[in-house]
Amino acid sequence: MPLDCSRIVRKRSSFRKILTSSTKFALGLYLNPPEHALVLCVDEKSQCQALDRSQPLLPLEPGQPERRTHDYYRHGTTSLFAALDVATGQVIGKCHRRHRQQEFLKFLKYIDQTIDKQPGQTIHLVMDNYATHKTSAVQRWFARHPEYHIHFTPTSASWLNQVERFFAEITQRRIRRGVFKSLPALERAIHDYLETHNENPKPFHWTADADNILRRVANACKRIQTN
Repeated sequence: MPLDCSRIVRKRSSFRKILTSSTKFALGLYLNPPEHALVLCVDEKSQCQALDRSQPLLPLEPGQPERRTHDYYRHGTTSLFAALDVATGQVIGKCHRRHRQQEFLKFLKYIDQTIDKQPGQTIHLVMDNYATHKTSAVQRWFARHPEYHIHFTPTSASWLNQVERFFAEITQRRIRRGVFKSLPALERAIHDYLETHNENPKPFHWTADADNILRRVANACKRIQTN
């Protein structure tokens, strides 16, 4: 069956329009949020594995790197649901064993109970368009809470969500090199990291402006279309 290149070009053009509007809106929330508004970047780090090495780690020594065995034992997985406060860097987090709309609704309720809402304050949630975030039950919850405003990042553009930067940090500093003999041990380690992080939180500073990002995307699209 021949490839319809016109359809591919149309899809690229449509994606570029969505990316343009979403990028400008997200960066507007990061760099110039509405007055008296709370901006939270929400996402899930799914499939966090509780891995236990078959032999103890050999620690770092002068002239000798850390050594570990290549094999390990799996003790299950958990998902970290997190909401990053763009202004302060604080993170609201909760671990759940499953990753469904039920767990996402529980996390939304947990956010609503945790934040210190002020009268007339609006809450902006930046999320990806994962199906769990758009079910009818979730939509009904947001309808009952009109102070919440949802902003979806486009498909394949989750890098616009600042909480991804926090996920990278917790993976590098706590999860990847850890040894966890049970799933509860991994969840305790994650919650301990969250508590330590929130004792002295620091916000991430977005440095790339929207025009620069979109210019690079446009250049990449031109190269793809000419090839």
